[in-house]
Amino acid sequence: MPAPWLICLRPPTAPGRLPPPVADRAAWPCPAPAPAGARRRPPLVDNRRLYFSYSQPGRGGAGTAVARARLEGDRLLDLEVLFEQHPRTSGGGHFGSRLVFDRDGYLFITTGDRFHSRKQAQQLDSHLGKILRLHDDGRVPADNPFVGQAGALPEIWSYGHRNVQGAALHPGTGVLWTQEHGPRGGDEVNIIKKGANYGWPLATFGEEYGGGRIGPPSLPGMEDPVWVWVPSIAPSGMMFYTGDLFPQWRNQLFLGALAGQRLVRLELDGDEVVQEHHLLRGQARLRTVTQAADGGIYLLTDEPNGKLLKLVPAQ
Repeated sequence: MPAPWLICLRPPTAPGRLPPPVADRAAWPCPAPAPAGARRRPPLVDNRRLYFSYSQPGRGGAGTAVARARLEGDRLLDLEVLFEQHPRTSGGGHFGSRLVFDRDGYLFITTGDRFHSRKQAQQLDSHLGKILRLHDDGRVPADNPFVGQAGALPEIWSYGHRNVQGAALHPGTGVLWTQEHGPRGGDEVNIIKKGANYGWPLATFGEEYGGGRIGPPSLPGMEDPVWVWVPSIAPSGMMFYTGDLFPQWRNQLFLGALAGQRLVRLELDGDEVVQEHHLLRGQARLRTVTQAADGGIYLLTDEPNGKLLKLVPAQ
């Protein structure tokens, strides 16, 4: 598989093989190939739809978009576009594009700052550098924090993000956790709060790629990360482990690392990270980490001939 991005597990009640997400809707040529996220809606009401994000070309460049299609056998039918980023911009990086449904069936969408437009992460009239919250059919929930605020886009749930490429619900609290790429240093893990500002690019532990300070690590009125990497590991993919094959790891946070070439396990005490552990150090750039139905751990490697790996306990 050339540089695979995601794993989407087919529900066990649906026989057959899951086809690849709709490739002709993801043809934008860029270093961050889409679709970058795909999720089945949780079974509150099983509508047999696959949700996926992709980089959508159009006037001004490209932007993150989200669509859904009905899964019928090995085919995706009745495609609906639910969200289109405003504005589209040039460049091929920082699309974000992770999708997470919460326990109430709301859909969270992560976007990036598109690299060259980082100031827009602080602007509420732009979708760039945000976490968005929608109903599963694309409608805006009435209790989103900026609904009715002049000049603000109603889809926004939180802002001040750089490029969120991992997101997952905490298994105990149901709260959304994310990780995002910093620039040169400053990769973060964050706990997402309604209406909160996460600082980028005004507050960051990272530096410019050519050297030099961007901002202080913390500012009043902005949320601080719960964990930071300096230097960067380039995190990508994220999950809380809830299976039975590795009971000693239950409810701990796992992340893939691209530049760091390792599987990172963060040991938690409530909402606090108490220790960081590394597995598979130096073996591959890890793009995605997903729990298998039997409690194993699936990994995707980011390389021209990408591999699907599975971790199980040693016999």
